[in-house]
Amino acid sequence: QVQLVESGGGLVQPGGSLRISCAASGSIFSIYAMGWYRQAPGKQRELVATISWGGRTTYADSVKGRFTISRVNANNTVYLEMNSLKPEDTAVYYCNAYIRTTFRDPNLDYWGQGTQVTVSS
Repeated sequence: QVQLVESGGGLVQPGGSLRISCAASGSIFSIYAMGWYRQAPGKQRELVATISWGGRTTYADSVKGRFTISRVNANNTVYLEMNSLKPEDTAVYYCNAYIRTTFRDPNLDYWGQGTQVTVSS
């Protein structure tokens, strides 16, 4: 079994900063990549940022220059540093990881339970 546990969400004022984290645990052979997605009320889930285990990053255009994704491989943990937050960043943020549980198995997608980020004055 694999678990992804997010933490760090909350309420922040516009222009503020917040850092959320996600730790993967359980039966993990290797992690190909981890990332963050978000889903606002009434909208589809969208990609925010991803990072490969080699450190290559991708960002949604809407967060480039404001959000930074990073990871600590030894702890199977990924972080999302969010700066200059806007009300439109309000959403449930979900951690995603592309994990292989044994050397025989393919990489599979795993998801966390989500953490709420609310940007409001």
